[in-house]
Amino acid sequence: MKIIDSHVHLNLSQFDEDRDEVLKRVEEKLDFVVNIGFDLESSEKGVEYADKYSFVYATIGFHPDEIEGYSDEAEKRLEELAKNPKVLAIGEIGLDYHWMTRPKEEQWEIFRRQLRLARKLNKPVVIHTREAMEDTINILNEFPDITGILHCYPGSVETAKRMVDRFYLGIGGVLTFKNARKLVEVVSEIPIEKLVIETDCPYMAPTPYRGQRNEPIFTEEVAKKIAELKNMSYEDVVRITNENTRKAYRMI
Repeated sequence: MKIIDSHVHLNLSQFDEDRDEVLKRVEEKLDFVVNIGFDLESSEKGVEYADKYSFVYATIGFHPDEIEGYSDEAEKRLEELAKNPKVLAIGEIGLDYHWMTRPKEEQWEIFRRQLRLARKLNKPVVIHTREAMEDTINILNEFPDITGILHCYPGSVETAKRMVDRFYLGIGGVLTFKNARKLVEVVSEIPIEKLVIETDCPYMAPTPYRGQRNEPIFTEEVAKKIAELKNMSYEDVVRITNENTRKAYRMI
């Protein structure tokens, strides 16, 4: 069974030299990938790829580190892009207190604006949260009808239990790292029916590729690790997480 990568960034410059080859490997080895927008340009490029390749879908939105480009005009453009049937969600959106490229108050405002946009468009969301979990949850709780994926889930088991009624947890290469104790606990404790597999490529390649450029075919290593922790077959992990991804993106 072919796996789904729920979160990729194939438009980034790390793929400029061999993007066609990477896409060929995706077509051969994977079911499909979801190319994630993080600003207007990447959102437009993701839709372009989705139109060109049957095995690529897209999301659109502004990452919290990129919100200086957010405006009424940009929001209108996102709304136009969302009409494309291969645009699955608004994202990645959220809060990032690690880099703090924009003040917290500005991040909150644009996060809420994009959540309102998702509600208006009846789309799920892909959430980025880094060193900002409590504020992220508090704002999401203002939108109890919003569902989606907590990308590259960074929180505790206890926090996960508070969120999995509405959100799936994105699990990537970090799970395979030796220092991933907290994420190992999350994957061990949270039902597999609430997990989706992602690479976030070109970032965070799993062991044994750590330190290299990540790419979608490396999802296999994440699935293997989940199978080990859950005492399940690799095939069952792929089957269930694929179904979860389709549910998270409202494809079924």
